[in-house]
Order: sequence, then structure tokens, then C-alpha cells
Amino acid sequence: MSISQLFDRQPGPRLEFHPQLNPDLILDTIVAFANSEGGQIVVGADAHGGVTRGMQVEDADGLVQMALTEVRPPILVEVETHEKLQGTVLVIKTPRSSELHTLSDGRVLVRRGVENVLLTGKELALTASGRASSSFEEEEVAGTSIDDFDPEVVAEYIERRRERQPRAFVGSSETLLRQIGALSSAGAATVFGLLLFGRDPQLFMPQCGLTFVKFAGSGRRSDQGQIGYGRREDISGPLARIVERAWRVVLEEMKKQSVVRELKRVDETEYPLVAVREALINAVAHRDYRIKGRRIEVLMFGDRLEISSPGGLPGYITVQNIVDEHYSRNPRIVNGLMQWGYIEELGLGVDKMIEAMVAEGHPPPEFKASPHAFTVILRKGREVGEPGIMQHWEQDMNERQMQALQLVQERGRITNRDYRQLCPHVSAETLRLDLVDLVDKGVLLKIGEKRGTYYILKRRGEA
Repeated sequence: MSISQLFDRQPGPRLEFHPQLNPDLILDTIVAFANSEGGQIVVGADAHGGVTRGMQVEDADGLVQMALTEVRPPILVEVETHEKLQGTVLVIKTPRSSELHTLSDGRVLVRRGVENVLLTGKELALTASGRASSSFEEEEVAGTSIDDFDPEVVAEYIERRRERQPRAFVGSSETLLRQIGALSSAGAATVFGLLLFGRDPQLFMPQCGLTFVKFAGSGRRSDQGQIGYGRREDISGPLARIVERAWRVVLEEMKKQSVVRELKRVDETEYPLVAVREALINAVAHRDYRIKGRRIEVLMFGDRLEISSPGGLPGYITVQNIVDEHYSRNPRIVNGLMQWGYIEELGLGVDKMIEAMVAEGHPPPEFKASPHAFTVILRKGREVGEPGIMQHWEQDMNERQMQALQLVQERGRITNRDYRQLCPHVSAETLRLDLVDLVDKGVLLKIGEKRGTYYILKRRGEA
């Protein structure tokens, strides 16, 4: 990201501006970024792009040394210098670390919003535990090599990555696989590498698949008390393929219908696609892959969709703060799925789920956490506010009637002649019956008689 692009953004979880050189405050932010999702610090300029203090090369060297000598374990940061008309600006790039870093005075900081927050007590213990589990994705898998990767999946990943970052990579695919941590320095596949690119990841980690089950009612048992389901799919493969296949299965099983909203035809699904997509990707990206014997479960009931992933909430995340906070158990997997295009912006998945559900008249998602699992529940809801004029019958409307209502929206009225011109290959009697049907259902109001008859949209309360 260029310096001009940084100036177009606001300070946040991964960006901070320091108009003045204050080494102690800058070091606090370096530690907070390393303990969170990484980030960039602009030194010597404000958020509006105004250079407030011309920086020197010695300033950059000093900040790098502080990150190495006054933090345990040391943090290796990258410092860029950018020449502006008013002076030099520094950009400090801090990567997300798999370790938990402490300042020389013993403080452990994390980034929350635009603030560096001190961790103590239970939060500190949970974060330390989460850091231990995050290193699992970096472990070598014994007896593996690049030959255990699917060349087609690797090639697809590289192509997607180049689409997002055209100048980000030049070299062989093996070089890139080492750079992103899919291959170790010894040439063995890592857990992350096998999960993202493996020919058969389940051969090494049977728990890394996904199971979809559709039940007829609201419970796992039928009215007769027997366990029964309409469809079960066990989905395996590298993570991108799991996401694709699971998405396809869920779409196949969701009810769909063409409806009219504000006199426009739209295709609606049983649950908002955005909410389902985010819940599914979050489960794949954030599950605890150390836990054996259990896969991700996608359970579709008559009244709800449940997506459950093994492993409790990571780090300091709780059900209460999940909307406001963000913490990745598997940062390499998250970044891999983001390069693939499945994750657009870090930390916004939960917000998108909530907004999509509420916008379409459903209750907000429910989040349930235990020490060993995290579940997202999407429930069907009634329409909120005033019911739509076609809400109770819209699924039965035919294509011609949809076109008729669109014409009413455009012109304010429709006549029999208008309708015949709209549907010239349909008999006049059939079209007349279409309009009668819309009148009977309380959607259109008939005005006039015989040749002077026309139809308008019936407003609520009109007789």
C-alpha cells in the first residue's frame, strides 16, 4: 500500500499516525500490533497527509533497535522512508506475530480499535493460550513435502493472489510457498500448507473436513422419536474446496423464491446469502485444528441453520465482545483465504452477518461458545415492521403478474390494453384473469368500468 493510500484511510486496528517522534508511544503500538493483527505506523505526518516533522534515517534505525532490544521476544519491524516536499515520513510495518510480546516494564498490549489496551488477569491468560494454539498451523507435518500439494490448487492460489496484488510476487511457486509458511525451511509441508494446498489433507488430519446434515424438523429426531435426516454430505479436500463445496450444498438445500419487493422482482433465499457465507468462512478460518475427532458441522433444521466449529473462542474474544474485537487463531489460514478472495476485510464477518440478518427481517445471529466449540445460529424470523403488500401470496405470483406490477410502478396504472401489449402472445382472457387475481388478492384496485377500466396499486386501508 502506497503512502498516499495510507493517508486516505482513518486510524484503526491496523493503522496509526504519529505526527511527532515519541519512541515510547510508538513502541507501545509496535507491540500492540504484533500481539494483534499487525499494522502500520506513519511517523512524522498526520492523518490528513500533512508532514509535521521531517524524519531522519537515524530515527528509523533507533525505532528498529528499540523493537529488538526493549521487547521480549524481539520484534523485527520493517521501516520505509518516503520523501515528501515538506520532509521525510517513516512507515513502520509490524507483522502479526505468533508469539506474545512483552515490553521491558512487563506490559502486554493489544490493539483494539484505535487504542493500545493493556492485558491483565484472565484476558492475558486467554491470549497467551491462544498464541500457543496459533503456532500449530506453522508446525511441520512429518513425512511430507511439496509433492503432497495439489499443483492445480497452488496455481489457482497464485493466480488469485496476483489479481489482488499484481506486483506482490515474482519467482517460482516453491519460493512463494516457503515465503508464506506453507513449506518449512527443511522443505516439509506445514499444517497451514497442507490445509490450504494439500492433495488429501484429511490423510494427515482427518478432523479438518466439514459435515453437512439437513433435518426435516426443528430437532434431530422425527415426530416418531427416531433420528433421521434428509441429506448428509461429508466434505473433504483443501480449505478452498471445502468452502466451495459446502457453499454449493447449502445453496442447493435452501428454499428460494422469486418475489416482488417494492414492485421489483428479486430472488430471495431462506437465509441471507451474506450471513451464511460469512458464518461458513469464519468456521473454516477460525476453528481449532488441533482438536481431533470432530469436524465443522453445518446443520440445517426447519427453523434455523447452525454452523459449529471445534474450539472455543480464541484469545480474549468472548460472546459479549465478539462484535467489537477481533483475534485470529489461525492468521496464516486467514491471510490465505483473504488472498483467495473469500475474506474481504479482516474483522468484519460478524458485523456483516448481523446486518444481513436484520436487514432481511430475521433475528440477529446467536453466538454460543463453550471451551470446545463455537456455534453460530441463524434463525428464520417474521417480517419486521409493516408487512409488504404482497407478503402473503408473492411466492405464487407468475412471471406476467410481476411484469404487470413493474409497469404499474413505472406508469402509476395499467389497463387491459397495456397488459396485452406487454404480453402479446398470451390470450386476452388469461390476462384478464391475471388482473382479477391481483384485485382479489388486494394488490391492485380496479378503477372505472368497461373501456375506461384501469388498475392502480391498492394502498393499505383502501376498501
